[in-house]
Amino acid sequence: MALENLISIDFSKEELKELDHHMAGIQNIFKGKTVNITPEQRKQYGSIGNHNKLIVDKAKRYMEQHPNWIPRFLDKEEFDRDHKTREQVESRVQLLDNLSQQLLDTKTLLDHDNYTNALSFYRMMRFLAGENEPGAKPVYEDMKVLFNKSSATRTDETE
Repeated sequence: MALENLISIDFSKEELKELDHHMAGIQNIFKGKTVNITPEQRKQYGSIGNHNKLIVDKAKRYMEQHPNWIPRFLDKEEFDRDHKTREQVESRVQLLDNLSQQLLDTKTLLDHDNYTNALSFYRMMRFLAGENEPGAKPVYEDMKVLFNKSSATRTDETE
């Protein structure tokens, strides 16, 4: 019985070259404009949730309606620039997250297909080694070491 192939795709050399070109372009645009913070800094600064976005947006509207109420120490131009850029970044983050998830999901199915087929090959090598097929025993023995006791048991049980 043939194994179920969950996904079957490939990328042409031209597609991969174009994809790499576009990703390099994105990286180039990001140079000097994006940062990497440490896990500790992520904890320190946190992330703004939907409720806090409402607070920021409402404060921005009120600052625009009542500029004389803005504290003198607050740089409104910088606030506006940060607000605008944050909105620009957020929409791109959502798009990139979606694309990243699509790639991860595709990779998951490809990994599953590859692993399932590799197990089938291993089982065939075990069978052929037991039948004294010339050259099969060294292949089986070489692959056998990759299965520790618990995974080998699970593999044997799924046959």
